Amino acid sequence: MLDAQRLATFRSVVATGSVQAAADQLRLTPSAVSQQVAALQRETGLTLIERVGRGVRPTPTGMTLAIASGDALRSLTRLGALVRDLREGKTGHLVLGHFASVGQVWMPGIVARMRREYPDVMIELVLNDLVGEALQTKPDIDVRIGAVGEATPYGFGRIDLLNDPFVMVVHKSHALARRRKPVALADFRDDEFVANDVAEGLVGRIQALAFAAAGYSPRYIVQASDHRMALEFVARGIGVTFLPVLATADLPPDTRVVRLAEPAPHREIYVLIRNAIGGTPAARRVIELLQRYAAGAAPH
Repeated sequence: MLDAQRLATFRSVVATGSVQAAADQLRLTPSAVSQQVAALQRETGLTLIERVGRGVRPTPTGMTLAIASGDALRSLTRLGALVRDLREGKTGHLVLGHFASVGQVWMPGIVARMRREYPDVMIELVLNDLVGEALQTKPDIDVRIGAVGEATPYGFGRIDLLNDPFVMVVHKSHALARRRKPVALADFRDDEFVANDVAEGLVGRIQALAFAAAGYSPRYIVQASDHRMALEFVARGIGVTFLPVLATADLPPDTRVVRLAEPAPHREIYVLIRNAIGGTPAARRVIELLQRYAAGAAPH
């Protein structure tokens, strides 16, 4: 079995590009860092780094190992947290994944309830809008958006929570702001739009398909970093924005929601739950709370 400390030290060298910088980050001497990397090379039988000028860089083999070892080291970190929980008498550790609007609207209430009802369970939240290396911890319970028929990962079960329809958010002075009946998406073809999906993810793809079906491409005048910023632009009279209902829970005062006529686009919101923890009381309670919030958010 590879030594975890040596792997972590090696990854720091790769990330910083020098033994000295890694030593500064890890609060070790450069000699200690070099010794750990050398020991890892002997342990693996591989050449992992090479000198370039005054610095170092990973060999192709070293870069492969540095990337591949990330998940293993994160799992060990999580295992260490579990050991600490057990030592302190805590009965569990749940990692809850969520995307931005669910984090804003649902998670504060869910975590507050869990802290009251299961004070010995450590709740950790991770934003699943991040992907790849940026997502440091794999969730046990993961609230996600996706498409109908999307495959369920191995080792997880899926529970559908909500079909979240898209609406248009406009300034209160907009001609359609007081319209009570649903409005066709095509009626906004002459408007200027505020883009709200900077990551160009599933929400952006749903939006693009809806506009294509309506027969036009929107004229975007500003790209907001997230849905909250997009709403602030609309509140200042800078265009309209096209959002799922769940992202409109905390509207600025000068904005209005305009419902869209069928076939209105929507996004699927579901939860993945790790099979290994699905039967625990705390996990069942989180799922129950998610279903309650979803029922309250569902259009009536």
